[in-house]
Amino acid sequence: MAAEGDEFTFARTFSFSPLPTKKFSFLQDKNTSALLMKWSMLGRISVHSYSFDNNFCPHSSERFALSFFRDPEVISSLRNMESRIPVPFDKPVVSVSVEHVPCTKTSMELFDPIYSCGVLRPSGDVVKCFSDVYTDCDELQLMLQDEESKHYHVVEIKERKEFLFRIFKHLRLGGELCQYEDHIDPYISTTKQIYKDLISVQKDADTKRICVVSTVLKVSAYDGSGRCFPGTPEQEQTFAYMIVDPFKRHVNLFSHFYGVGNFSP
Repeated sequence: MAAEGDEFTFARTFSFSPLPTKKFSFLQDKNTSALLMKWSMLGRISVHSYSFDNNFCPHSSERFALSFFRDPEVISSLRNMESRIPVPFDKPVVSVSVEHVPCTKTSMELFDPIYSCGVLRPSGDVVKCFSDVYTDCDELQLMLQDEESKHYHVVEIKERKEFLFRIFKHLRLGGELCQYEDHIDPYISTTKQIYKDLISVQKDADTKRICVVSTVLKVSAYDGSGRCFPGTPEQEQTFAYMIVDPFKRHVNLFSHFYGVGNFSP
């Protein structure tokens, strides 16, 4: 965690402005909304977009995130983003934690091993199983969560760290009252839709290949009492990612608050 409190005396390096007219297809699509409701994530998962006023470099990520969570425009928009989800910014943010998340994928090939390892039937249906640890369990859930699973390393550790895979895992784990899918396709298609919505790509002038230009940061903000965003107590499915486009000077804040029930958007 970057402990930057009273000694953090520089004038704010970045200023932010909300982009309320920016739309994300996965939040507008009725079929996706129906899936998010089934997974107990509707209204609890959100994206908010902002512009910023200075050049961004990955080595300045902690400063960038701290400026973000101290910015009055950001605080105001986060307080109002869901009136039924508490986002307490009643105290100043004094520090942030920032994890750089690999984001290099421009196709869904990362998931190919899952189709041929025994987690799925040839039809794409998820194989059910019995577990002493997880109730109502299947092989896909074990592959995602249990390091002792024989399928855990089907997707290499390096690949599991990718932002694309993290989105997939978050969707599969869902909210507190999640109703799991029997088939993998809804998870794959929704992951692809969200990923394309959030990241920016461009063609490399030399190789002519499409590459990701976004920087992805997993973030938490802390006030004098502890973590204040994204929610307390800490839970794997309560998360926040900042997806930074350094060329457009836009940042998307992608977050989810774990809890009971759905909220209408």
